Amino acid sequence: MASVSVDEAMRRAIDLAARGLGTTSPNPVVGCVLLDADGEVVGEGFHAYAGGPHAEIVALAQAGTRARGGTAVVTLEPCDHTGRTGPCSHALIAAGVSRVVIAVPDPNPVASGGAATLRAAGVQVALGVRAQEAEVGNVAWLTSMRRGWPYLIWKYAATLDGRSAAADGTSMWITSEAARIDVHALRGTVDAVLAGVGTVLADDPRLTARNLRDGTMAIRQPLRVVVDSSGRTPADARVRDGAARTWVATAAEVGAGPDGRVDLAALLAELHHRGVRAALLEGGPTLAGAFLAAGLVDKIVGYVAPKLLGAGPTALLDAGVTTIADAIDLEITDVTRVGPDLRITALPRKREA
Repeated sequence: MASVSVDEAMRRAIDLAARGLGTTSPNPVVGCVLLDADGEVVGEGFHAYAGGPHAEIVALAQAGTRARGGTAVVTLEPCDHTGRTGPCSHALIAAGVSRVVIAVPDPNPVASGGAATLRAAGVQVALGVRAQEAEVGNVAWLTSMRRGWPYLIWKYAATLDGRSAAADGTSMWITSEAARIDVHALRGTVDAVLAGVGTVLADDPRLTARNLRDGTMAIRQPLRVVVDSSGRTPADARVRDGAARTWVATAAEVGAGPDGRVDLAALLAELHHRGVRAALLEGGPTLAGAFLAAGLVDKIVGYVAPKLLGAGPTALLDAGVTTIADAIDLEITDVTRVGPDLRITALPRKREA
């Protein structure tokens, strides 16, 4: 097999890491490629699920003795602590790896320090190779660990004129089956799905991830969170059906903001404490507006149907904008056709202080 460059190996490691998206939380997604002393790929691995072997361990097992004198190319700094598995830094040293190339340092104080341990053992360490790409692939976990609350995605569906339902309240279905399947795939990548009690009362959603056309449930279900300030969620609501874990978050439990409703920042902090690193906000427009007004939304995924209604509820209500100068500016990062609909992905631009 021909030798490959470290840069090529890191691109492969980033691709491998993505295979763990949605199954590793509360751990990060990580990919690793092992090159022997001649630069040939002798091992590959990715972290597949929490509690399972880390990417480096999988790659080392494939490489065997050919890892000695070689280079480990890994998307995240090897862990340096013993949790459900042992420290990857020690495993790399024991295998005789001579160099470790890392894309992104580990921001978790519990697990960080692998680079220093490797250097102390005489292993060459390089940091920052394809760091930006690795950050994008692991953005939810990295963001959550650095600031202490989950990476929040707001997902909505609307007509071309911004309506989420018709004037008579009917909304099934605004978007196509292809778009709905795509939403289930999106749910499968997060740890929690949030909705307001108004949406639960109006639509009685299940908020589960059903990843096949026949409605088969995904293997891993995100936590269902109903933001319900005064505890109005009915006992027979479908979110209480036992298909997935559910938390009805009330102001009495979480804490109330100045408006008497659930304190959204406190809610996100509690979700982080519960192991949620990425969350999906789905309905309704009042709750979405409150999260946006508080600056707590990290990404927006909008499904826009080629329909016009001219009247009816809008996808977003008060987001704290009273004049055009206060508009929430977005950077559109992707526009993809999903069936007859458009999926638009955007990031809120940070405002200067």
